[in-house]
Amino acid sequence: MRQTSRFILIGGCAALLAGCAVGPDFKPPAAQVPAAWNTADRADGVTSAPAGEGAWWTSFHDAELTALIDRATAENLDAKAAVLRIAQARAQHDIVLAGALPTLDANASGEVNRLSESTPTGALFSKVGKVPGFSGVQIPNPYEQEQLGFDASWEIDLFGRVRRSAEAARADTAASIEDSRSVLITVLGEVARAYVDLRGAQAKRQLLSETAATTKALLQLAEQREQAGSGSRIDVVRAGAEASSAEAQIPALDHQIDADINQLSLLIAREPGALGAELKTSQPIPPAPPLVPVGLPADLARRRPDIRAAEARLHAATARIGVAMGDLYPKLTLSGQAGYQSQTLPMLTSWASRFFTAGPAVELPIFEGGRLRATVRLQDSQAASGALNYRSTVLSALHEVDNALNAYAADRARDAALADTVAQNAEFADLARQRYASGLGAYTDVLDAQRTLQQNALLSADARTAVSIDLVVIYKALGGGWDAA
Repeated sequence: MRQTSRFILIGGCAALLAGCAVGPDFKPPAAQVPAAWNTADRADGVTSAPAGEGAWWTSFHDAELTALIDRATAENLDAKAAVLRIAQARAQHDIVLAGALPTLDANASGEVNRLSESTPTGALFSKVGKVPGFSGVQIPNPYEQEQLGFDASWEIDLFGRVRRSAEAARADTAASIEDSRSVLITVLGEVARAYVDLRGAQAKRQLLSETAATTKALLQLAEQREQAGSGSRIDVVRAGAEASSAEAQIPALDHQIDADINQLSLLIAREPGALGAELKTSQPIPPAPPLVPVGLPADLARRRPDIRAAEARLHAATARIGVAMGDLYPKLTLSGQAGYQSQTLPMLTSWASRFFTAGPAVELPIFEGGRLRATVRLQDSQAASGALNYRSTVLSALHEVDNALNAYAADRARDAALADTVAQNAEFADLARQRYASGLGAYTDVLDAQRTLQQNALLSADARTAVSIDLVVIYKALGGGWDAA
């Protein structure tokens, strides 16, 4: 009864103490963000309406882009590796959590032992039968020992060290999940960027092909006029040079097209050239929608996985302060052993062969050279670093969005101006060709008009490509798309 009462008392005290956990409790940090975007007063084509949580790539209304995004989500190797890291973090959490639970092991053994008679113990055992009063008593040497039993152990988490370890492991798992979402956002952005760049290169190649065809037609016209005596040889040479110049730019664009297709193949884990037949045919550059909702800066902490990952890592670092502080306090372990022991196997399971040991053990650090307190200081410093990293991540995100909005507004303005310029250049080039064909204009006028049209048309294609890529960068900076994917 006394032993039972003692164990009840120890268990009750342990339960009371286990309700507390040393170390600071984590409080989510407040993101320091402005009330509105810095570019809100000059960003054309955007609105502060809440940004959509869905698949932003569908705003381009391009079925091929959507299909590539779906394939990259399922097949990209970096995304798969990130998912494996989540599984690893969850397994680590389960390992830590198991430390708070009792352990129970079964054991069985059979041994043959012989004591050396050249040692005091062995010599004493061999002479027991010769001691007066112990005649006839013999201790076999060698002897057998059979054992069958169980071992149990449980560290009572008095001061929350194990609970803080599990808390840190849960936060690490959350950070791994957010990291995988960041990887997915990067993959989605790279697919969209490469696809838009591909369509831009194809648009420029088509322009150069049309320019080459136009200059060849002008070359024929110049040759006809020379043969008729109304033109000069210099016009023929200039027309030939212009045709060759347009054709000379095409191979570089073919290389860019192949590189973009290979990049898309890599992003969906396919071999080089696997998408050639699918993407070689020229298609329009995916246009940006007329108005893009970007939300408010306060939405970033909820949307961007890297910010949430930084918060989770700060949480883990804060919990590890409690782990380090818990090592400064006593550790209480309840352990026990029970089973059967016998010199012979037939007697192993008899009631007389039973044995057991049970009781608490307390461990208290006294001197460890300052190692434990240095560990607490280290964890304090790492938590402070985690707080700085959180602030830095938020600040970088704000700048990233602001720069993307600036670029988007500038490229939209450039695109609009170049579209008007190209329209006027095309009209002027047509008039110049008509005047030259009728003998009223000089070929230099045609040459200058055609060259200006080609340059501005290529710049316009670059501007349309840049606008769509800028929008991809905005979506990536806002942290959207991972939930839909």
